Amino acid sequence: MPAAISSPSDISETPMNGILKETLTEIKWGAWCLISLFISVLSGVLVAFQYDPATPLYSASSLDVLVPFGDYFRSLHFYSSQLFFLLSLIHFGVSYNKSDSYSRAQWIRLTATLPVGLLLLFTGYVLRGDSTGSSAGLIAENIILAIPAVGSSLNNLLFSISDDGMKRIYVNHIIGFGLVWGLLAWDHLRKYRTSFRQHILLTALILFFCLLLPAPFEPEQLGLLHINGPWFFLGLQELLRYLPSLLAGVIFPATLILALFFLQRQNRYSSQLLTFILSWLGLYALLTIMALCR
Repeated sequence: MPAAISSPSDISETPMNGILKETLTEIKWGAWCLISLFISVLSGVLVAFQYDPATPLYSASSLDVLVPFGDYFRSLHFYSSQLFFLLSLIHFGVSYNKSDSYSRAQWIRLTATLPVGLLLLFTGYVLRGDSTGSSAGLIAENIILAIPAVGSSLNNLLFSISDDGMKRIYVNHIIGFGLVWGLLAWDHLRKYRTSFRQHILLTALILFFCLLLPAPFEPEQLGLLHINGPWFFLGLQELLRYLPSLLAGVIFPATLILALFFLQRQNRYSSQLLTFILSWLGLYALLTIMALCR
């Protein structure tokens, strides 16, 4: 039998404990992701009862004014979704330390959950139908249409705002992207078993925070020449000022996703890929700051 570990210092000195601590850290972030996701889905169901894609602006505004506690549930859905995406990024970064335990196909599926999760978050912004959502949706549609040969088909599949309004985005937000994310993450999700009772503090913090801070909503503001998109979209929005839509909106973000696909520790080019990814993120942060300063 292995020797008993009697103190924290003994624990830190065992090589096996380092692996165990990494595993526990990964599970911790993964469990927090799931708690945020559960709150987002449950509050999203309540918000969806009131939402009508035929009248997005009226639906979102009437939720705050006419529906009892509607503004709270909209805030709960908004902020828990933001937190889920941010925790997913952290969880992915932590998982990199154990990336050599995944097969190439498993790692690619895990990586693909990030852009799909971003699409879920993005379509939530667009569905509000306010100035930020409408502008972001039209920009995204123009970027997709700039893709040669398949742009029109992809737009019909993902957005189709000009032809169908919010109907296509609504279906993808509540069904399509969620199913794709679930299929990609299913193998990874099976290792987690969590409940609200195990994370009472995190749950209480989310519920209380949403009481204090309402979700943003920006009606059409006449006379404005520049409207900032969602926070994660600002760098791309700024880059579109200098480069064509295909380069700025498709090729530039695609390079990051491709680099992440191959960023496993056993890859002999992992250090170069990591340098590229950090440089990409630094450049995007700079573009975001420039957009915020406008």
